Amino acid sequence: MAEAEEKETRSNEESTDESEEDESEEEPKLKYERLSNGVTEILQKDAASCMTVHEKFLALGTHYGKVYLLDVQGNITQKFDVSAVKINQISLDESGEHMGVCSEDGKVQVFGLYSAEEFHETFDCPIKIVAVHPQFVRSHFKQFVTGGKKLLLYERGWMNRWKPSVLHEGEGNIRNVKWRGHLIAWANNMGVKILDMISKQRITNVPRDDISLRPDMYPCSLCWKDNLTLIIGWGNSVKICSVKERHASEIRDLPNRYVEIVFQFDTEFYISGLAPICDQLVILSYVKEISDKTAVECCARPRLDIVQPLPESCEEISSDALTVRGFQENECRDYHLEYSEGESLFYIISPRDVVVAKERDQDDHIDWLLEKKKYEEALMAAEISQKTIKKHKILDIGLAYVNHLVEKGEYDLAARKCQKILGKNTELWEFEVYKFKEIGQLKAISPYLPRRDPVLKPLIYEMVLHEFLESDYEGFATLIKEWPGDLYNNTIIVQAVVDHLKKDPQNRTLLRTLAELYTYDQRYGRALEIYLTLRHKDVFQLIHKHNLFSSIRDKIVLLMDFDSEKAVDMLLDNEDKISIDRVVEELENRPELQHVYLHKLFKRDHHKGQRYHEKQISLYAEYDRPNLLPFLRDSTHCPLEKALEICQQRNFVEETVYLLSRMGNSRSALKMIMEELQDVDKAIEFAKEQDDGELWEDLILYSIDKPPFITGLLNNIGTHVDPILLIHRIKEGMEIPNLRDSLVKILQDYNLQILLREGCKKILVADSLSLLKKMHRTQMKGVLVDEENICESCLSPILPSDASKSFNVVVFHCRHMFHKECLPVSNTVSPVQFCNICSAKHRGPGSAILEMKK
Repeated sequence: MAEAEEKETRSNEESTDESEEDESEEEPKLKYERLSNGVTEILQKDAASCMTVHEKFLALGTHYGKVYLLDVQGNITQKFDVSAVKINQISLDESGEHMGVCSEDGKVQVFGLYSAEEFHETFDCPIKIVAVHPQFVRSHFKQFVTGGKKLLLYERGWMNRWKPSVLHEGEGNIRNVKWRGHLIAWANNMGVKILDMISKQRITNVPRDDISLRPDMYPCSLCWKDNLTLIIGWGNSVKICSVKERHASEIRDLPNRYVEIVFQFDTEFYISGLAPICDQLVILSYVKEISDKTAVECCARPRLDIVQPLPESCEEISSDALTVRGFQENECRDYHLEYSEGESLFYIISPRDVVVAKERDQDDHIDWLLEKKKYEEALMAAEISQKTIKKHKILDIGLAYVNHLVEKGEYDLAARKCQKILGKNTELWEFEVYKFKEIGQLKAISPYLPRRDPVLKPLIYEMVLHEFLESDYEGFATLIKEWPGDLYNNTIIVQAVVDHLKKDPQNRTLLRTLAELYTYDQRYGRALEIYLTLRHKDVFQLIHKHNLFSSIRDKIVLLMDFDSEKAVDMLLDNEDKISIDRVVEELENRPELQHVYLHKLFKRDHHKGQRYHEKQISLYAEYDRPNLLPFLRDSTHCPLEKALEICQQRNFVEETVYLLSRMGNSRSALKMIMEELQDVDKAIEFAKEQDDGELWEDLILYSIDKPPFITGLLNNIGTHVDPILLIHRIKEGMEIPNLRDSLVKILQDYNLQILLREGCKKILVADSLSLLKKMHRTQMKGVLVDEENICESCLSPILPSDASKSFNVVVFHCRHMFHKECLPVSNTVSPVQFCNICSAKHRGPGSAILEMKK
C-alpha cells in the first residue's frame, strides 16, 4: 500500500515525515501537508479536540477550552476562551457568521462572529454535540440543537427568547449530530436517527451493527454527501443512506419520507471519519497492530483510504498510512476528518497534529512521475497540460529526461529527444553538443543536429566533422553529403581531408568526399579529376550540371573507360560542345572505343558520320562482326569495293555474298553460297530475293549431282519454278533422300495453287457481278427535273414555259442536263452519247445518257 509523503514546512526540530512511500508503483491520489504556523504554536501547549471547516476559515477547539479561528494557512485570526475543559464540538452556519460551541463541563454557546447576538447555557452534564441551523443567519431559522443525555432543539421565539424542546432521549448519550437542509441526523448509543424538521417526524432508525464496541471509544461518524444522502461510519461498517419521498398511497400514518440503505460494506479497520469525493469515499481509519518486539497490540499510523462503494462491498482506490505526531498514544475517538466541499480539502485532526490532504493536481502527477524516473510520461503529461501546470516547465522536464538517458547510456535516444525538447534554442543545442563531446558521444548527436532554422555556430559542425574524420571515414562522408555546405567553413574541412589523404592517398572514401567538397566550393575541375580517377557514377551528373564539357576534351578516353555507354550518350547529346571529329581524334589510339562511339552515332543518324563509314568497315570487322552486315545494308556512303576487299580478306561469306549481290554479281554470290556455305536453303532464299531465272538455272545445274540439294530444291522450288524442269534433269538411278515426300509436297503445293487461283477467280467474278448490279440499280433510279434546272449548253431552263409543246431532254447520270438539240451530233455509229462536261475529264459510269421525251 502506498504511503503518502508530506511536505516539510518548518525547521528540522518541528518537521516529521507525514507519510512514507513504499515500493509500490501506484501513484497516490492525494497529497499531504501539515497545517503549521499558528497551529504549531497552539499544539505545542495544548491539544486539538475538534475542528470544523468553512470555505473562508477554520475553527479549532482544544482540550483547554479554547476556540481558535484560523486562515487556511493555519494562522490565528481570532481566539475565544469558552471553557476551562475540553471543547467537544464546534458548529458553523453556511454563511460562516454564527458559531455554536459545546464543552465537557456542560457549557453551550451560540454567538455571532460579526454581531452581538449570543446565547449561553450551562447544563449539569457534559454536552457532546451542538449544531446550528445551516441558515441560522436568517431570522426565521434561529435554531440549534445540543446533545448530552438527550437531544434538545432550541428555537428563538417571542421576545427573542430561546425555547427548548426535547427531540429524543432515553438511548444514552448523543454522540454526534449533522444538520443538512431540513434534515437532522444524530447518533446515540443505540444507532442513528434522522429527523425531518418540516414535519417534525423521525423518519428512520439505523441500528448500530457492532454493539460490543464502546460508543464513547469508537464513536459514530456522520457526513451528509448532499441534502438527501447520509454516510454513516461506525466501527468497521459503512452505510450510505438515501432519503426518499414516500408515495402518496403509502403514507397513511407513516412519515412522508423514508430512508433506503443503497450501499453497505465493512472495512478492515475502525472508522474515525469519512467524507465524499465525487462518487467515492474518503475514509479515515484507526489501526491497531501487533508489535514485532513486544507481541503486544499497539496503535499504528492512521490510514486515509479512497474507496469506490459497491452495493455490498467496496473497491480500494488508494490507501495511505499517515505519520501524524503522537499516533502511538491516540485512540479511535482522538481522530476526526473534516472537509471543505468547494476545494476538495480534507483535514485529519489528531490531538497533536492537523494534516491537510488535497487532491493531486497535474503538477503533483508530474512530480511523482519524475520521482519514479518516468521522464517520458512526465514530458507527455506536461505537454498535454501546459496551460494548467504552474510548477513545472516543459523544457526543464525535457532536459532532465535527456540527462537521465545520458546517465543510462542511451545516447542515441537522448540525442533523438533533443530535436523535440531543444527546438530552436541554439544556446541549449550548443550546450548539449559540448556535453556529448565531454562524454565522447558526438557521433550519437550528429544525425539530429539542426541544419535549418536554427543554424548553430560553424564551430559546432566542424567539431563533429573532425570527430568523424578521426575515427569514421564513412560517417564523415555521409555527413558531408547530408549537411549543406554553408553550415561549416569549407576551406578548413578541405584542408583537414587533404592532410588525412597524405597518410592514406588511395582512400576512396576520402577522395570521394574531397570531390564533393570541391564541388560545393565550385572547384569543379579538381572534383572532376577525382571523380574520373575513382570512376565515380556522379561524374556525368557533375559535367551536365556545371557544363564542364570544355574540361573533358582531353578526358574522353577516361570517360569511355569508366562507362562507355553513358559517355557516348553524353557526347552525342552535346555535339555542339564537343564535335564528332574531336571525339574520333581523341579515340584514335583506342579503336575499340572509337567503334563504340561511331556505332552509336550511326544508329542515331546514318548520315552524320558518313566520312567515317569506310573506317567503320574495319572497326566492325574487328570488334563487332554481328553488326557489320546491318551496317553494310543501311549505309549509303560505304565504299563497296573496300568493304568487299575487307570481307574477302577475313573470309566473311555472308557479308561477301551481300556485297557481290549489291554490286550486281549475283551468280558469284550464289556460287559462294553453294560452295562456301553449302546451304541449299540459303541459296534458294537468295534466288527468291533476286527473282532471276538464270540464277534458278545455275542453282539447278549446281545441285543436279547432289541428292541433298535436289531434295531441298524439290521441297522449295514449286512456288517459283516449274518442278518439271528439275525432275527431267535428274539422272536415272540416282538415289534421292525423301524423294517420295518431296514429290508429294510438290503435288500438294500445285493443288494448293490451283485451289487458290480458282478461289480468287470466284471472288473476282462474284465481286464484279455484285458491283455491276449495284451500278445498274443506281443508273435505273429516276432523276428529278423541274423548272429550276437549266441546260448546261444554252443555259436556258430545261423545261419549256409551254408544257403543251413536245420537247426532248437528255439527262446524264452525272446529273448534267441538255436539250437534245443542244448536244453535238455524234460522229460514231453508236447512238450512245456522253456528257460533254464530264467526258473532258474521264469517262465513267456517270457519263452515260438518260433521255427524256415528251
